[in-house]
Amino acid sequence: MSQLNPRQQEAVRYISGPLLVLAGAGSGKTSVITRKIAYLVKECGIRAQYIVAVTFTNKAAREMKERVGMLLRGAEGRGLTVSTFHNLGLNIIRKEHKRLGYKPGFSIFDQRDAEALIADLMHKDYGGDDGVEGIQAQISSWKNDLITPEEALQQAKTPQQQTAASVYMHYNRTLKAYNAVDFDDLILIPVLLFRDHPDVLEKWQFRIRYMLVDEYQDTNASQYLLVKMLVGNQARFTVVGDDDQSIYAWRGARPENLVQLKEDFPNLKVVMLEQNYRSTSRILKAANTLIANNPHVFEKQLWSELGYGDPIRVIRCRNEDAEAERVATDIQMLHLKQGIAWKNFAILYRGNHQARLIELKLQHHQIPYHLSGGTSFFSRQEVKDLMSYFRLLVNPDDDNALLRVINVPRREIGPATLEKLGTYANQRGVSLITACGEMGLAEHMEPRYLERLQRFARWLEGVRQQCMQGDAIAALRDMVSDLDYENWIRQNCSSDEIAAKRMGNVWFLLDSLKATMERDETGETTFEDAIAKLVLRDMLERQEEEEDADRVQLMTMHASKGLEYPHVYVMGMEEEILPHRSSIEADTVDEERRLAYVAITRAKRNLTFTFAARRRQFGEIIDCLPSRFLDELPQEDLEWEGTEDVPVEQKQARGNSALADIRSLLGR
Repeated sequence: MSQLNPRQQEAVRYISGPLLVLAGAGSGKTSVITRKIAYLVKECGIRAQYIVAVTFTNKAAREMKERVGMLLRGAEGRGLTVSTFHNLGLNIIRKEHKRLGYKPGFSIFDQRDAEALIADLMHKDYGGDDGVEGIQAQISSWKNDLITPEEALQQAKTPQQQTAASVYMHYNRTLKAYNAVDFDDLILIPVLLFRDHPDVLEKWQFRIRYMLVDEYQDTNASQYLLVKMLVGNQARFTVVGDDDQSIYAWRGARPENLVQLKEDFPNLKVVMLEQNYRSTSRILKAANTLIANNPHVFEKQLWSELGYGDPIRVIRCRNEDAEAERVATDIQMLHLKQGIAWKNFAILYRGNHQARLIELKLQHHQIPYHLSGGTSFFSRQEVKDLMSYFRLLVNPDDDNALLRVINVPRREIGPATLEKLGTYANQRGVSLITACGEMGLAEHMEPRYLERLQRFARWLEGVRQQCMQGDAIAALRDMVSDLDYENWIRQNCSSDEIAAKRMGNVWFLLDSLKATMERDETGETTFEDAIAKLVLRDMLERQEEEEDADRVQLMTMHASKGLEYPHVYVMGMEEEILPHRSSIEADTVDEERRLAYVAITRAKRNLTFTFAARRRQFGEIIDCLPSRFLDELPQEDLEWEGTEDVPVEQKQARGNSALADIRSLLGR
């Protein structure tokens, strides 16, 4: 406890009622949550199995678990739940599957699976799938706002809304028939279950004696209600959040949930964490001054004991090319002159499209970098398809894998047939593939549809036997050829070049599987083991890649939340980029200001803003205005570059001097 400041100690020790900890950026909120869990177990006698801590990402949950593990030894921490909101929802559905009418081992549809199902339903009902993404987003928004299909139909005013509500109804029914849920259901279903069955809610309230919620400002309507239900009248909870870092309104987050807490729990105690352990005072002054332009229910001022620090640089560049070049050479100079490791630099931008140019410049200067948010190998569509086939071959009862590939390539097995199959399988309590072989299924569908299902099941079993009995890799290559998968890819690609790349990924996956099987000296790695290892390896490699490599970090401002770097460059500080054009039009500039605040508070020592005087857009060159947020910063703390018209000779001399410095450092 001695390592905590007085405010942090107050937040840890207060357990007699509901508590909101308003934790500014870099104020040690994770320490407060982890110490509080230890305090509840060691000092308050609450067993770990009755404590639940929830956050938003697996990474944050993993980090929290590790830190709690250092404070609680052995049996002390047994049974503690530290998870994401969605994992908590998943556990509730698993435990209550009978009450909810699901078989054990139900499937979870990711965004792509959901999109494919909605597209199929729209093909069947409307003869096309125009606007699938919009309808999926609408369904997701309804689920997050706890609106059922029946309510959506009642509320629909426009023909578009009526179509979306009708698809929503059909989509939900089909999911249930498939014994599946989607990502949004993981919160919605427990909330509806608790609302309709007070006895189940009471059981879970008894099971959760104390609840802690991290990043509370990012909760949506359904997540807030889930927390409110679980804590009940006892209200034994601590939520930690920062209204100034609420940047996810576009995906349903409601910073007003912080205000709602005060209304729902009148005896709520509020503790402010304002001491920052990350940044210099100058950086914090800039952040405080900027965010003061937003309306606040809770006022706070970040402060630091880490010294005043260097001026904040604002660099005006001729165009976007010059901007990317300047950032790349600046980083190179600091690395060479001061020996700063590459991983201590981060380059932030508003949208992913801004990364292309800076990537090229870093490559040109041979600067290693890591691009956050890049597509992992295993999340590519063709790899997911093949992995689903592999999973089915290993476990034919994997319903989710079957649903993903039964129409890849198309076998004319439509959603209506699959809904009937799913309903029958549910009633019989068997998997979809087992149901295909049962005689009773013939009573529920036309012979031609039944024949298609049975043909698929027979073919799959044939491939499976080949894999188990002979050369598994050869059998899989035959399977890819048998599927005519290459032709299927070609039909779904905009060019032959893209199709060739995607097929290259398929062959790479088969080679990786082969290598995994051959690498085992005992010769005992089965086909099943190899597939499990492949998935695990991908997860571990990505994790290590993220954590260990010495590379400059490139990411969007949204992706930077929760991270910190000694040297931060924020690119594209222009009107219509930050704040974004859409937010200016929609009058939601406050959210963009919070995003700029998040970007500023990532910097520990040095902060640099860059913007272009001119930029190419849609084939023409336009003049750019510097972002209004630059005007809102304390001008006495800014050091502007590039705003004066420097004579050409002077610029050349400056450039030659910089090159000479680099050469001398390289010993050339």
